[in-house]
Amino acid sequence: MNASLNKKLMSVKWGEFKLGELFDVLSYKKRFDANKVSLVKNGGHPYIVRQSTDNGKKGNIDESVLFLNHGNTISFGQDTATMFYQEVPYFTGDKIKILKPKYVEFGKKNAQFFLASMRKTFSSFAWGSSRFNVETLKEQLIRLPINNGKIVFDFMESFIAKLEVERVAELSLYLTACGLNNCELSVDETASVNKLPFVQWKEYRMGDLFDKIKTQKLPYQAKELPGTPTDQYVLPCLTSSFQNQGLNYYAPKEGATILKNVISIPSNSDVYRAYFQSKDFTVLSDAYAIRWKYNDKALSPKQYLFMVMCINKVTDRQIYSHKNKLGGWNVVRNKFIQLPQIDGEIDLVYMENLISAIQKLAIKDVVRYTDRKVEKIKEITKSEV
Repeated sequence: MNASLNKKLMSVKWGEFKLGELFDVLSYKKRFDANKVSLVKNGGHPYIVRQSTDNGKKGNIDESVLFLNHGNTISFGQDTATMFYQEVPYFTGDKIKILKPKYVEFGKKNAQFFLASMRKTFSSFAWGSSRFNVETLKEQLIRLPINNGKIVFDFMESFIAKLEVERVAELSLYLTACGLNNCELSVDETASVNKLPFVQWKEYRMGDLFDKIKTQKLPYQAKELPGTPTDQYVLPCLTSSFQNQGLNYYAPKEGATILKNVISIPSNSDVYRAYFQSKDFTVLSDAYAIRWKYNDKALSPKQYLFMVMCINKVTDRQIYSHKNKLGGWNVVRNKFIQLPQIDGEIDLVYMENLISAIQKLAIKDVVRYTDRKVEKIKEITKSEV
């Protein structure tokens, strides 16, 4: 955040408000079981669950509009503390509360400010807690800018707008620096996409492909560690959480086994999702890391990402939960995943090209959005001169 925005935050007056003063905490009109609903490609309404990605949206379902929850609300996962602004009416899965604003000024332009403050309040939350019942939620305190004791909605909207300008500029520079601003597929990338329906696959035992990495046990519990880097607490710690790729706490580097460019998997979770960890981290609890060992070739980041997709087809399944645990490496190593073949060998080149193509296709809308925003910012800046 640039100096001027930081200065604004430092100069504004702040007040504390109970969540119950700001929102009515409502239950869903009907719970839709994730194992029983059918997602639709066209039509329907958003189906919001406790996942931390895609604004909590698992997809769209076509159900009676009588069970829709109000738009312009915040969805809150009771045992995950995942929270998102929902602009349009939506259905929900289990353990979702709907936070309906008591202020008519609340809306899309300032919702992210509310969410930032709320997430700070819940930053010390440990995954799996059941403490967030309605009354507990209402008592949580969040800080908001005030003037004469009243919430300053204009300040929040102005701040979010300026922050968006700054972040779009940073994103544009990042895309250019990483070469992602060019979304045109190469000949090899195009061929990899067209070849996908005709790829030959072969099953491989996980334990033959990967080794579990032995790590030094850390003398900390998650609740004792900060949720943001501070002082010597700068090393991200892996737990069983599926938020932020399982990296939600920070520990000192001293005495820790520092890992990078490996795959992480939770061993005690409600969601057994593997991730490729491209930056330094260490293992704290209820999770582990695995490294490629199958042949003498080192995997590239894109090839690791392909492996993660194949692993998650086996581990990240709805049948697994706290009640029906998948288990740790002693179980996962005997699972089989499918990988593409060429001449009897794993086709690492194909994996590289396909992931590169997917990245470009996925980022294309982001690039277009960034370009439009940058042009709009230029127009506004020019008109203000």
